Parts: sequence; structure tokens; C-alpha cells
Amino acid sequence: MQNYTEFWVNRLIIVKKIISLQSYSMITMINDIIISRLIHITLLLMTPIVGLAQTFDQMVESLNELSLPQVNLEYTTTVDSKYYVPGLITIAQYGHENVVHNCMLRYRGQTALYLEKKAFAVKLVDEDGEKLDDNLLGLRDDNSWILDAMGVDKLRMRNRVMFDLWNEFNSTCWPTDYGNRNGTVGTMVEVWLNGQYNGIYCLSDKINRKLLNLRKAKENDDGTISVKGLLYKGSRRGTSNALFNYDEAPTDTVNWNSFELQYPDDYPSLNTWQPLMDLIDFNRVDDDQYFREHYQEWYYVDNLVDYWILIVTMGIHDMPYKNTFLSTPDINFEHRYMITPWDLDASIGNYYNGTHTNFAFEIDHMNIYAPFNRIVPYNIDGFKNKVAQRWLELTQGPLSVTNLENHLRAQAQRLVESGAWQREYERWLGTGVAVANDINVELNYSLNWYRRSINSLRPEINKWLNAITDLDRITLATVTRIYNYILGTTTTADDELDINHDGVVNSVDITICYNYLLGIEQ
Repeated sequence: MQNYTEFWVNRLIIVKKIISLQSYSMITMINDIIISRLIHITLLLMTPIVGLAQTFDQMVESLNELSLPQVNLEYTTTVDSKYYVPGLITIAQYGHENVVHNCMLRYRGQTALYLEKKAFAVKLVDEDGEKLDDNLLGLRDDNSWILDAMGVDKLRMRNRVMFDLWNEFNSTCWPTDYGNRNGTVGTMVEVWLNGQYNGIYCLSDKINRKLLNLRKAKENDDGTISVKGLLYKGSRRGTSNALFNYDEAPTDTVNWNSFELQYPDDYPSLNTWQPLMDLIDFNRVDDDQYFREHYQEWYYVDNLVDYWILIVTMGIHDMPYKNTFLSTPDINFEHRYMITPWDLDASIGNYYNGTHTNFAFEIDHMNIYAPFNRIVPYNIDGFKNKVAQRWLELTQGPLSVTNLENHLRAQAQRLVESGAWQREYERWLGTGVAVANDINVELNYSLNWYRRSINSLRPEINKWLNAITDLDRITLATVTRIYNYILGTTTTADDELDINHDGVVNSVDITICYNYLLGIEQ
């Protein structure tokens, strides 16, 4: 914890400097607005820090209907990011009895590990140390939880709000016991470490086998494992990150190239990594026609569309496929993979290190990643048209500026009215952890960024509505077939001859073919 004697000494030094400024008669050079601000700062500096002065028990006693749930983690063993250590978690919520569980905990994240405000992975256990499921704060029954510190997000809510929006318009590609949810749920809490205040966190569930309804691996009588459901997570940048190449690497570990084996993580082997290699091998086949005919055996198109829209529209810098899950319910029946996003705090104008980006994504941002590197430029099966129609639908609903603003302001109001925002600001000011003095300033910046993103994408999206499908299938034979139809030599025309999909086969289609064959931009 912070050295409070040093803390107050530093505050008094600043106050002394402000007073000294006045004594040198420089005050005459400062207008009334700045004078008022100096007085405000002086009063703020001399105000006791109520949140930091309290203990967890004192905070629990003062809870009211506006308070966030309070979470206390107690532990005596040094915590790190590699190994779980034993602890105790207590959750206090106004109007409810305290929830107390034994747990195992460790630090989580990558960039977050370098910040003083650490995020935690928490697993509930019973008195014997065995897995224990509980429905914490009404989220869902599970034993594995995340306390997200959000230390790179001055707004302290981007990840939560992005997932809430994603859950509004996307769902799993197969039935589950959790409403076909393909993202996390969570709620804002305040966390205490051994009774000392540590700030605003988001308690959320995890993307795991149980949520996505992946079939369990089976241990056979001879000791071998029958792999069924698979869950991979893109964890870092590397050769395999674009999903069309990989380095030779050991397969007897949970880490392989740029991915982590999330399930079945107890059985890392060639059997559990080979399916991902097969996906990457398919993405890099040289035969474009073969790719076109078979890519839907590997991907769910609607899922690809939603993932594309989320990343490009929200400007999410840490994807793809870092911070992305790939899952299939049972590899023995099919090898199609569903995409689930992760760690969405590098969004709506925020970079992964907490700085502002100030620019929106280009519409071709995803074209270096498989399978988008083929299905977008060639517009296979009208993928551009699908994206455009879905984008226009979503930006009038779940992804509208109004809906985003409603989510952001609702979270901000709760953080401010509960007093949590002031406590967060006072706890982390000057520590290297990104924190904003005025939550509304950061909120308005994010909304303005998003408006610019929508406005910059709209003209290009409108062009995609009538984009020409599968240009690479056009040959001179295609032109000949169109001529024969127009001249009456043949009396039928299939969809392949209606190049621009306007319902008519005519000279416009011939012109498009010639332009493509001559390399003229359409």
C-alpha cells in the first residue's frame, strides 16, 4: 500500500507552491477562472481521502442502495501470474448476506501485469480444495472468475460495454445452456486486498467449455484421450497470428505458436493441436477454387461477419487473432470454428497501453488475416454485401451511437453516484495507472471517436452493398457465355452471368468482365 505520510507531505508541498505563487505577485497575471481553479485544487488537496481511510469492514457497514458490491481478497502467500495460491474471497452487497468462499487466485493478463493495479483470476474451492460452483452476483454458476482491473482504460468500462453490445447482437453457432451467449457477463465492483482499498474492478465470468457447451474429452481404458470439444485462445503476436502460417513447435505444451490450449488444457498433445494446424493449412491452400468451395466447412459465415463488424467499427487494436477464442463443439463430427472476442478495452479510441488512438480503422483493415484475406477482396459468396447489410442493421440498433452512449452513461452514473469513481481516482492518481479525473471527459472523447468511425465507414459500406461477387472466377469464357446469351445463341442465364447481381444479364456485365481482366478497378 501507499506510504500515507509521504502522500500527505507531497500534497502539502503542492499547496505551498500554490501559496508561493501568490506571494510573488504573479497572481495578477492569472485571470479569475484560473484563480478559481487553483482554489478548487487547494481544497481538493486538503480533503481527506475517505475511501482510502476506510477498511473493508467499515465500507461494508456503510453500504447503501447506490453502492457497488464490495469484494475482499485475503491471502498470505505472495501472488504471481504463474501459480494459483490459496485465499479467501468475501463479497458484500447491499441488502444481501455476505458471500464467503475459499478460493485459489493468481494475477492474470499480459500488459496488465506491468501495472501496479493487478487483475486477478479466481477459482472457488470447497474446504477440501475441490472445485466449487457458485452464482456470484447473479451472473452464472461457475467456479472460475475474473476480477478485471481495467488499468489501461481511463474510462474503466470499455471491455464491459463492448461485451454487453456484442451479446446484444451475436450468439453461439450451436445451442448452449446459457442462452447461446458468445461473450462474458459481468458487473462493476470495488476490490479490497487484505482489507485495503484497491479500486474499481469488473467481476465477470470466463469463456470456457461450460459456457460454450463443448463436449468433454474422454479418457479411454488404455490411458489414451479421445479429444472432442476444443477451445483455443490467441494469446500473443507471432507467426500463426494471421491464421495462415505457423512455426514448427512442440505440441506437448498448452502454448503453441501464438495460441494457448484452453480446453482440454489437461491433455496438450499432437491430437489437441493438430486440428488448429489443419485449419491453418486449409487457409493457405493455393487453389482459390478449392478454398471457395470448402471454406464454409471451416467457418460460420454469420459469425465472421459479426466479428469483422465489431473489430473494424469499434477500432479494436488487439485483434485478430490475439485476444480471440476459436472453438468447435466436437472435432469428431465437424471442424467448423466459432470466433469469440476477448479483452476489448483497446476500443473506441483507446490503445492497448491506455493512450488515445484518435483515428478510425480503414475498411480493409482485416484483409491481412485469414480467411478475410480471400473472402473480402474476392467478395466470395457476396461477403461484402453481407457485411454491408448487417452493418447498416446494427448501426441502427445495438451498435448505434445512441445505444453505445446509453450503455456508457449508465455505467458512468453508477460509478459516480456510488462514490467509487472518486475513490478510484484518489487511489491511483500518480501511480502510472491510467485514470481520468473527470469521467465525462473520457466518455465524450469515446463517443466522438465512435461518431467519426461510423461516418468514415458509411460511404465505403454503401459501396459494399452492391459489390461484385467472386471476381476471380471471371474468364474470357465468361464473356463469351454472356455474349451468346445476349445474342440469343443460348436462352438461359445462370447467376454466374449476372456479374453485378442486378437481375439482368446485359452489356454492363460484359464491361465489368473486361475491366476485371484488364486490371481496371471496378
